[in-house]
Amino acid sequence: MSASVAVCRDVYTEDRFRQTYGAGDAPRPGRLRGRLSRGRGCSRAGCLRLLRERAPVLAWLPRYRLRTWILGDAVAGLTVGILHIPQGMAFALLTSVAPIYGLYTSFFPVVLYMLFGTGRHVSTGTFAVVSLMTGSVVEQLVPVPLELNSSSPEAADFEAQRIGVASAVAFLSGLNLGLLLGFLSTYLSEPIVKAFTSAAAFHVTVSQLQSMLGLRLPRHTGAFSLFKTLASVMENLQLTNVAELVISLVCLAVLVPVKEVNTRFRQQLRTPIPVEILTVIIATGVAYASSLNSRFDIEIVGHIPAGFPRPRIPALHTLPEVAGDTVAITFVGYAVSVSLAMIYADKHGYSIQPNQELLAHGISNTVSSLFTCFPSSATLATTNILESAGGYTQLSGLFTSLVVLIVLLLIGPLFYFLPKAVLACINVTSLRQMFVQFQDLPELWRVSRIDFAVWLVTWLSVVVLNVDLGLAIGVVFSMMTVICRTQRAGCSVLGRASNTEIYRPIDNHSKCYEVPGVKILTYNGPIYYGNRSFFRADVNRLLGLSPERIRRIEKARKAVEKREREAIRTVVRSPRTQCHVNRQTRLPMCTSPRWLMSHVPPSSGEGSTTSIFHDFLTESVLKILTSSGLMNYMNPQHIFVTVHDAVVYIQHQKVQLQLKYSKL
Repeated sequence: MSASVAVCRDVYTEDRFRQTYGAGDAPRPGRLRGRLSRGRGCSRAGCLRLLRERAPVLAWLPRYRLRTWILGDAVAGLTVGILHIPQGMAFALLTSVAPIYGLYTSFFPVVLYMLFGTGRHVSTGTFAVVSLMTGSVVEQLVPVPLELNSSSPEAADFEAQRIGVASAVAFLSGLNLGLLLGFLSTYLSEPIVKAFTSAAAFHVTVSQLQSMLGLRLPRHTGAFSLFKTLASVMENLQLTNVAELVISLVCLAVLVPVKEVNTRFRQQLRTPIPVEILTVIIATGVAYASSLNSRFDIEIVGHIPAGFPRPRIPALHTLPEVAGDTVAITFVGYAVSVSLAMIYADKHGYSIQPNQELLAHGISNTVSSLFTCFPSSATLATTNILESAGGYTQLSGLFTSLVVLIVLLLIGPLFYFLPKAVLACINVTSLRQMFVQFQDLPELWRVSRIDFAVWLVTWLSVVVLNVDLGLAIGVVFSMMTVICRTQRAGCSVLGRASNTEIYRPIDNHSKCYEVPGVKILTYNGPIYYGNRSFFRADVNRLLGLSPERIRRIEKARKAVEKREREAIRTVVRSPRTQCHVNRQTRLPMCTSPRWLMSHVPPSSGEGSTTSIFHDFLTESVLKILTSSGLMNYMNPQHIFVTVHDAVVYIQHQKVQLQLKYSKL
């Protein structure tokens, strides 16, 4: 049995607590001063502060430690810049545009994020999953006939239409659509993001098979596109270009082992081996010296114009058609970018500003789209390399952009003879991190089987259906699991730890005991219209109330009321409308309450043990109850600050009631 309940202070009801310590309605002095200062007009200090908030480079650059950080930023930036060159051209193939546009997308977003981003170790540019999703949109709106000659004027026109659509997707992703949907990216939980990227890696790999085998096949989009592409490749396997197959096998034999060495010996290597750019240089030299394109009909990159791109308005007339697909692209790009920024910020002990990150990526995509760039985001591989190579701040992006700029102005045309099969191999091998995410499944199964189910459903939906549709199914399924959890949150009986004011469920704490004569119940979740029936059933079960017993209690209550005898008020409330309550407060009180039990007569057999279901209100819920007028039907003196205050009050009432009946 629990010791007698005692408290070394007065019992506080909510009204008394608010009268003593303040109602909380008055604004805090600091907030008031802030509001007043913001309302005094546009002062010089206010403008400078706002400018530093919106352009973080003005805040961190004056405090830059030149001697300490410059070497690490330079080495990391140059390393990432070298990696951007082959990956930018390779991911342009995923986007169904010319490789030169991948180099543009590896330059402009990097510079813009350096100015507006808050992630010190985030590397932006082309990302395989985003490029694949954008490529699906391009293929749907501007499909290119297989018989089209790449050197004909019609081919240039088709290429202009394709990059116009891709730029329109980037433009819309960076504008208000991205700003409005940024908060929805919070619904992309870690299991969804990992399952989605892992499944999207299969789409990328299958889409690159035709380039690796030298096949000229149409690109399939929509539901079941992965299986359609795979079936098309298998049907045309006899048409494989042996020379391109050999090039692919040699590239894979070089890329895979060296990337494994870079991963396993990451701590020992000052900078990772730039195997991608070395492979591109060697393959280009061999193809040029052997004239592989003319002798074996190998598909090459072709002309890469030198110089800066001219500003060009995206294909704005396609915005209504690409709006739906842009939603999914915005989701993925922003979620991956912010997740990476948070991971490395936590690792290195600084903080990022999610809203500013949203603005930074929005500006990067919108402005870059005016220079024929497709959608960009933070990238997994280059961010990891940037951090492991010793980068300290966003200044590393300056060195990255310088490398890409040199290629754009001087070296780009030298990649004319680069086989596209090499770029396809770079695409496939860059997805290694996404494939190995399967290793997390056993641990996920042990930790949370619901999250495991979310991972599996998302992965299967993306693989079987399509990238955007599968992502939508994963998000909906994840939200449904949250609803199911709240529906079956469960109700528990609380017991008190001896000589304390601590109450815990007695099922999980064997040394916590129920307070004699008081039944304290807690619901482990919010109460709303979706779980009211489960809530009512749990309460009746824990109180031992069958429908017949409730009718007898109600009959006894009415009899006691006629005799005008006092009773201990027992309240169980069940909501008719939705109410969100912090589960830490264990408050089962909502709008539109319904009386299930009240006025249990202590003299009856049913009232031998007093049952009470109550708890303390949060400020937000109390305001709802007050503004809706429901407090007019409730006794403010029966709303307490803590569970212990209510228990002390109930025990005091019991004593007073016993004394009153003893005098009768």
